Amino acid sequence: MADGGRRRAFIGSFTAAGGPGIVTAAVDEDSGALTPLSRTDSLPDPSCLALSPDRRTLYAVSETPRGAVAAYRVDGDAPERTGPPVRVGGDDPTHLSVHDGHVLTANYGSGSVTAVPLRPDGTLARSAPAVLRHTGSGPYGPRQQGPHAHQVLPDPSGRWLVSVDLGTDSVRVCTLGNGTLAVHQEFALRPGSGPRHLAFHPDGGHAYVVNELAPTVTVCRWNPADGALKPLGESPVLPGAPTGDAYPSGIAVAADGRFVWTATRGEDVLSVFTVADGGDTLRLAGTVSCGGRWPRALTACDGRLYVANERSGDVTWFHLDPLTGLPGRGGSVTVPAASWVVFG
Repeated sequence: MADGGRRRAFIGSFTAAGGPGIVTAAVDEDSGALTPLSRTDSLPDPSCLALSPDRRTLYAVSETPRGAVAAYRVDGDAPERTGPPVRVGGDDPTHLSVHDGHVLTANYGSGSVTAVPLRPDGTLARSAPAVLRHTGSGPYGPRQQGPHAHQVLPDPSGRWLVSVDLGTDSVRVCTLGNGTLAVHQEFALRPGSGPRHLAFHPDGGHAYVVNELAPTVTVCRWNPADGALKPLGESPVLPGAPTGDAYPSGIAVAADGRFVWTATRGEDVLSVFTVADGGDTLRLAGTVSCGGRWPRALTACDGRLYVANERSGDVTWFHLDPLTGLPGRGGSVTVPAASWVVFG
């Protein structure tokens, strides 16, 4: 909210599929409605976005075979790129986050994670990034012949980095010290599950992993003292067998920790879970339409859910029932090939 307190949304999209690049939108405080303010297509396929801790700089991946990351100043309504993109030393980066003076990227195509150093002003340093390559495979040949890092993020304690790998059915807990990435420990999930994204519970002691190849969520205990992840079991994201394709994508946890939401492409639904047993159990409470087609990502903000529906080309917002967590559709805005939403 660097422009005087007004909340804004930044929406990523796939330019190769007709997307406008990065869209900046105003957020109505009462209704949650999004009103586009500007767009920039200065970076190919900015599919994932993240903001700096001071909310003045926006970072975007370029999900291309020669992956890159770019930085934008967002003091005004139109993002201004601060310099040329920096190559991440990996292919097809699908996710990024900011931690300890670095932009971290998960590079799906090459099965690696990267740490790009930042200057004190938040711009990208031109020095070589650190790259940590995953190894391994899984039983599902078409998608698991090798590693496919899909997400990297810091844990709530800020001590560890966590990378989720769809190709190896595992979550790696890593360290970042002196600009070097290293694996602390690797934790196996069920073979063939295809973990995609992870979200931490606000208690700091649980994590939930949404699995793309098996439409489930894996419930885990998280020990920040020693960086250990303990899988407890899986919860289906659908009440019955899928009617066709079912590829879960995004996951979000309520700020008060009472609910977890997931999005599933193909079925095109949002699933609502209640959190029970102190975080150890997820109970499916119901599903609702995602409001479009192929929900690639979802974001919880100010008591609402925002869903980037890639194939229908829109971002749809939902009001959340405070007692049940069930989403009710509020409206949508057109953004072709939408892929991500982040709020400043």
